[in-house]
Amino acid sequence: MKKLLKTLLGTSLYLLEQSDGAQKGRRGAASRIDDLRDAVQQKYEDAADRVAKASRAIRGEDNPALGNAVRLAAGVGVGIGLGLLFAPASGQDTRRSIAGSVQQFGDKVRKRVSSDRARAAATAG
Repeated sequence: MKKLLKTLLGTSLYLLEQSDGAQKGRRGAASRIDDLRDAVQQKYEDAADRVAKASRAIRGEDNPALGNAVRLAAGVGVGIGLGLLFAPASGQDTRRSIAGSVQQFGDKVRKRVSSDRARAAATAG
C-alpha cells in the first residue's frame, strides 16, 4: 500500500510539473504569436500607406503644382473671356489687337530662341 501511495504521489507530482511546463510553453507560444501578429499588422499598415500614397500620386492629388497650374489656366481663360465680353472696342478691333499681341510675343520668343542657339553654338565651338 505504501508503495502504491508513493507511486501515485510521484506520478501526480510529475504530472503537475509537466502541466506547469506546458503552461509556460503555451504562454511562450502565445507571446511569440502576439509578436508575429504585431509585426504582420505593422507591415500591412505600411503597405496600405504606400498604396494610398501611390494612388494619390497617380490621381494627381499628391502634387499641388498640377492643381495650381490647372487653376491658373482656368483663371486666365475666365479673365480673357470676361475681357472680350466687356471690352469697349469692337470685335474687329479686339481681334486685331489680340493678333498683334500674339505676333509680338511670337517675335520675342523667336529672338530669344535664336539668341540662345547662337550662344550655345558659340560656347560649343
